[in-house]
Amino acid sequence: MSKTYQIAVVPGDGTGPEVVAEGIKVLNAVARKAQFTLNYTHYPIGGDHYKATGEILTDATKQALSKADAIYLGAIGHPDVKPGILEKGILLDLRFHFDQYVNLRPVKLYEGVATPLKDKGPADIDFVVVRENTEGLYAGAGGCLKRGTPDEVAVQESINTRKGVERCIRFAFEYCRKRNKAKKVTLCGKTNVLTYAFNLWERAFYEVAKEYPDIQTDYAHVDAICMWMVKNPEWFDVIVTDNMFGDIITDLAAMIQGGMGIAAGGNINPKGISMFEPIGGSAPKYTGKQVINPIAAIMAGQLMLETLGQEKAARWIEAAVMKVLREDIKDVAAGKMGYTTGQVGDLVVDFIEKNY
Repeated sequence: MSKTYQIAVVPGDGTGPEVVAEGIKVLNAVARKAQFTLNYTHYPIGGDHYKATGEILTDATKQALSKADAIYLGAIGHPDVKPGILEKGILLDLRFHFDQYVNLRPVKLYEGVATPLKDKGPADIDFVVVRENTEGLYAGAGGCLKRGTPDEVAVQESINTRKGVERCIRFAFEYCRKRNKAKKVTLCGKTNVLTYAFNLWERAFYEVAKEYPDIQTDYAHVDAICMWMVKNPEWFDVIVTDNMFGDIITDLAAMIQGGMGIAAGGNINPKGISMFEPIGGSAPKYTGKQVINPIAAIMAGQLMLETLGQEKAARWIEAAVMKVLREDIKDVAAGKMGYTTGQVGDLVVDFIEKNY
């Protein structure tokens, strides 16, 4: 009996709906081939909806989303909405509400994609960043005193709980074992300065590591991670880190794998509802022009299927993307692909239809 999945689709702002449409096109192709069903429900969450209604993310919408097996997100960000409103009101709210405590970021350079790193190729850039996703500086703890005066004081606190840190670290070790490549987990922190938070991270890391004798462990300060990610990316297999450091190093990682047009990520709750998205923003200046690379959105769909247990279909999508990047697309940057957004999606679907 074929499996049926309920997918909540949030196309979002700017070019989000364009790339999500291509992702759905590809998802439907592999679903037909692998004989499972994807039922989609679209939600008009984002900047346009906020401007028209004043609503960001209602309790009723969250209740509706809770019935889905996964959330497929395009992009959030509107030029006419003050920065932070949509990001906190939608992205962070969804992550916190559904306890999506891991941000999973595969970093893989594919053949045919240029990297700014000299003398590095696909064999050198293939690692994963596991970022804690619901605590740290993003928990929203803090406040402001004497705002607008010369004596103003702003405090932003990093919240790190043993439960939150340990479950993120454990996910990293489990993912490393399943990935079964170099079998090494590197903790990224700043133990010499952030002595309270990263003392907790370091203790939890090495305590959990005892349960995984088949996996090597390593530690590096976040500034060293940035340096080695550029100089020797082949050293990394799985990197685990806190919310803020993870946010920073994954943008660097996206660049060495070819840019935001390639990078996809998942906000994961292993026992609940996870959300998958291209890493790039809404790129409003390109809206409607069909010049944005949809590969990141397609790979977000690939990661979604992998997480849902449809690993064969996920492998098919990756194989198709690899072919298109290697043989068809001239450049992954917006407007330089040699194809429209829709045509890139068609190329991926065509490979799937002909080969599986």
